[in-house]
Amino acid sequence: MPQPLRLAAAGCAAVVAAGVFAAPAAAQPQPTAPPDFVSLSDVDPTILLDIRYDTAHNFTGEPVDGYEAPMCILTRPAAEALSRAQRGFVAQGYTLKVYDCYRPQRAVDDFVAWAADPADQQMKGEFYPWVDKSQLFADGYIAEKSGHSRGSTLDVTLVALPARQEPGFVPGEPLAACTAPAPRRFADNTIDMGTGYDCFDPSAHTLGPRVQGEQLSNRLLLKNGLAAQGFHNYEYEWWHFTFTPETYPETYFDFPVSPSSLAG
Repeated sequence: MPQPLRLAAAGCAAVVAAGVFAAPAAAQPQPTAPPDFVSLSDVDPTILLDIRYDTAHNFTGEPVDGYEAPMCILTRPAAEALSRAQRGFVAQGYTLKVYDCYRPQRAVDDFVAWAADPADQQMKGEFYPWVDKSQLFADGYIAEKSGHSRGSTLDVTLVALPARQEPGFVPGEPLAACTAPAPRRFADNTIDMGTGYDCFDPSAHTLGPRVQGEQLSNRLLLKNGLAAQGFHNYEYEWWHFTFTPETYPETYFDFPVSPSSLAG
């Protein structure tokens, strides 16, 4: 599914913002975050977290470098805007659930190294069942920079309240394609968005023609609710949103996802 100038890595590692194609600034390696980065749970503990890159349940099949805790770190303006959106969703009977937030550059580097290893296909059956791994760079699924590393981008979905328990991922169990009907996909507790999270497939395009009916309505519910608070959706991934104006529109960070990275 090549798309012109579509430079997004799996899990939303987009290189450029819409319409901006300047070379990105180098990542800033540092042990801690600037003081305006916060833990989302400190701002709004009602938002659910399912930080997949801290686990083996992601397209690499291993915890990703730089994820030292299952937490969501964002710039404060993005976290506060997400909390405002959460209040609106709760009033409608839903809660937000976050899969990924700030992503260190070392994690993006880990994705690039994984994509360059054609022998590692352990998670193909779920995350890229119809895509040849050798085409991940050419098709724009993997890139060397991610908007997540700037701190105002996140991957998010909706869960109906009361939230039902989600079964744990068990490495080695048979995988279900992210494009399969909801009853056959991994039993995520979210409302049906048409594909699983981090699905490398055209059916993950937010307004793609393959998704209609309730699934499209669910995507629009998420998209419109977040747009009302300043979040812009990346059209090729229904789960990917960036709060604007970004606090750091040109700076890429490389501190770990860890409580110790945040200012006391």
